[in-house]
Amino acid sequence: MRPAVLLLSCIGWSSGAAQLPDRLQRVLSAHDIPQANVSVVVQMSGTEQPVLAHHPLQPRNPASVIKLVTSWVGLEVLGPTYTWPTEVYFLGERNGWSLNGDLAIKGYGDPSLVTDEFRKLLRAVRHLGLTEINGDLVIDDSAFVDAGGDPGEFDGDPFRTYNVLPNALLVNYKAIRYQFGIYPDGDGVLVTTDPVLANLDIVNRLNLVSGRCRGYQAGITHDVRGEAADRVFLSGDFPAACVPYSLTRTALRHDSYAYGLFATLWRELGGTHTGGWRQGAVSEELEPILVWDSLPLGDVIRRINKFSNNVMTRQLLYTLGMEASDRPGTRAGGVDVIRDHLASRGLNIESLVIDNGAGLSRQTRISAQLLADMLQLAQQPPYGAEFMASMSIGGLDGTTRRRFEGDEALGRSHLKTGSIDHVAAIAGYVHALSGTTYIVAAMINATDAHRGTGEEFLDTLVEWVHEF
Repeated sequence: MRPAVLLLSCIGWSSGAAQLPDRLQRVLSAHDIPQANVSVVVQMSGTEQPVLAHHPLQPRNPASVIKLVTSWVGLEVLGPTYTWPTEVYFLGERNGWSLNGDLAIKGYGDPSLVTDEFRKLLRAVRHLGLTEINGDLVIDDSAFVDAGGDPGEFDGDPFRTYNVLPNALLVNYKAIRYQFGIYPDGDGVLVTTDPVLANLDIVNRLNLVSGRCRGYQAGITHDVRGEAADRVFLSGDFPAACVPYSLTRTALRHDSYAYGLFATLWRELGGTHTGGWRQGAVSEELEPILVWDSLPLGDVIRRINKFSNNVMTRQLLYTLGMEASDRPGTRAGGVDVIRDHLASRGLNIESLVIDNGAGLSRQTRISAQLLADMLQLAQQPPYGAEFMASMSIGGLDGTTRRRFEGDEALGRSHLKTGSIDHVAAIAGYVHALSGTTYIVAAMINATDAHRGTGEEFLDTLVEWVHEF
């Protein structure tokens, strides 16, 4: 343990800018990062007195570390066994194997309704004895509202999967995995997709060229056009040496994506569908013929925190708003739930600015002290173990995998990382050599902090705490 350093750090608490340990100062100096751009709080678990507090009250952008706030409030408010239902309705007369009318699917924000789960849902419908649908597919996503906007607002790249906006009937994150190969005769680039979407038009203008595999996206330009975003143009020079190669992007609107996947999977399952599709709200007086439950929230927050899943987090934010009232879920409603819950637990939320709950934002702010205070509460029963287990095990899985290699700190922490342009952050629990657990919250908001310099500082901080 390092009593001299700890005492010096505590003296600095009142001024708000403790003297950083030499190891940490050297990292900042080597990369010309001003100490004024850094906030750090280290506290022993179960105590309020900080071991180190450097600009603890300064609001800073935490990037994806804010997911800890959203997921913890989700656990506290909804509980780890909470599930999202997806309902299926028969809007017509059932005649043996046929439905003479529409089939409706209503979503409530399930963030885990990926292709395999959607296939299982439709297989359950087939097991009800339904083969033929003589009507439309009706898509009801009315459980969320105010979820539109520009998916490229954050970084100008609207077809990246991490930028997918919330939707009450989110299917497979609206993601398409393009796989690139070479035609058997060697003449041209073969493009296939997973999943196959019946209503997606792919225009392949790729040129197969020789040479090394190089260039951004292996030379592939991905361009989505059409009012329904249903035409994808693939162009550029694709080197044969890149095979096999894949690229994951989005296309289509939420509703048309859901229909396209439905049409493909229903046909694969031996069903027929003679109608089209439309959006519509199912009458509240009707009873669903089938209810499909999502993964429990306890599993979902592991995906949120270990792998920093932005889309799932945004779905959870809207769900908080939905469950807090009789009205559809909104971003603002979810933010209100988070702020109200933190305040009800006695936390000072003056520094807190929540945007989308996931950290893909230039406006989000929080202080290191609020993060640390929340982490103190979050480790307590009944859901403390569930919350801690949702984080990346330092160096072993999730977003910290391959960090701390060759260091004794490997596997000795539960952490959430955050990184966007000029932001690097980390927060969580470090299990020291002494057997004591320490809470760590640190953020750097400085030029190029995301380019490895911030990670070096944060890893050094974790290693320093681990030696206590």
